[in-house]
Amino acid sequence: MESPNLDPPPREAPSPNGTAETARAELPAAARQLAGRLDATTATIGVVGLGYVGLPLAAEYAAKGFETRGVDLDEKRVGRLNAGENYIEDLDDDAIKGLVETGRLRATAHYDGGDAVDVWFLCVPTPVTETNEPDPAYIEAATRAIAPHLRPGQLVVLKSTTYPGTTEEVVAPILEAEGPDGLTLGEDVFLAFSPERIDPGNDEYTTANTPVVAGGMTAVGTEMARDALGQIIADVHTVSGPKAAEMEKLLENIFRSVNIALANELAQLCERVDGLSMWEVVEAAATKPFGFMPFYPGPGVGGHCIPIDPHYLAKVAKAHDFETSFITLSAQVNEEMPRHVVDAVIETIAREPVRLQDAAVLVLGVAFKGNVSDTRRSPADEIIRLLREKGVGQIRYHDPHVEAYGVPEGADGEDAPTEVPSVDLTPKTLRRHEVAVVVTDHDATDPRLVAEHAPAVVDTRNALADVTDPALREKITLLGAG
Repeated sequence: MESPNLDPPPREAPSPNGTAETARAELPAAARQLAGRLDATTATIGVVGLGYVGLPLAAEYAAKGFETRGVDLDEKRVGRLNAGENYIEDLDDDAIKGLVETGRLRATAHYDGGDAVDVWFLCVPTPVTETNEPDPAYIEAATRAIAPHLRPGQLVVLKSTTYPGTTEEVVAPILEAEGPDGLTLGEDVFLAFSPERIDPGNDEYTTANTPVVAGGMTAVGTEMARDALGQIIADVHTVSGPKAAEMEKLLENIFRSVNIALANELAQLCERVDGLSMWEVVEAAATKPFGFMPFYPGPGVGGHCIPIDPHYLAKVAKAHDFETSFITLSAQVNEEMPRHVVDAVIETIAREPVRLQDAAVLVLGVAFKGNVSDTRRSPADEIIRLLREKGVGQIRYHDPHVEAYGVPEGADGEDAPTEVPSVDLTPKTLRRHEVAVVVTDHDATDPRLVAEHAPAVVDTRNALADVTDPALREKITLLGAG
């Protein structure tokens, strides 16, 4: 992420006449009050959840001159931030330290002083249960925490990825029931949904320059959300309401899930056809300048959104007596990829003069995508769990971005994580393992080092594509190539 400018830029005075002034005059008094504070940069911004979505958002507002207060229940995280320490890879360490030193960015584990907040952003996790049902518990808890602090002239914006209807059916009733008496949503307090669009590790598109979508419960709520988000983001696209914005976010991620599943299924077919590589096929198809977008096979999907969003959509479909067969099947294809990778690893070990219980496997990369440290729902979790289940003797990992890593023994993930030993990537380390399996394609991993010194390689990302020596290629089993 680009470093936020510590000095807020001068703001232009509102036009004394024109359509903007006319429209603003027609707003409820509480909305005019909020709009004025936003224009004057005197509004206080509250961000609940200081993770990979919340902290970049808070930093942008602080950089624009707004007093910004972050709330996070993790007291260690709060302490680190208040000490000027950055813990998000995409943010600049010096920029965060500078914003904290100015006093414009602070964090707390409590909601004391919440009455002073003008705009609340809820950036909390939205996991699924053991049965893959959406779990809005974090959203509910955050909403209940801010409800007592409501007052006229406040805006609440939910940013957590969730199912259509959450804003109106979960957040709004809590605010109405547990907020102060006499406040009316849409007249005194405004509510909207605006999904996050964070791509960890993406240096080109950041919180500041990525367009966002917003939909309010009322037309005024939509305008307030547009006004608040427009303070830090140039392109705010508004929709008819929260449901449209919530569904839009699911479409973004399910679009990727479905197309990755297509690539994964075709990759398995290509493996059965001698001399056919899905990677070559995708590269060729990508030369078409219209009507095609390249997606690549891999060991499975990870991160917070893509693995769980089909389940969020399934909840809505079920409530409306509809079956999302195509989307559900795509999710199943992706969820089965770790097992497919493990089968390839076991087959590779079978060609070595070693028993399975004496074999050693080196997992290269445990983050869910390249060049980041985020291990949430990484394919490596299931790959390692299945390797243990198969009886592989030793499993170690190397990841330059992940210092410590553990995987629960049970498939349900309820067990405490069992630590996976971390090792340096050296010729000696590689030679100690029967198979090196590339799960994450970090730039820092030297493909030639791996190819030269590992007895065998299972490459799930085509990370060793530049290794063309026929003798080395013989040692490489490439996912999606026959």
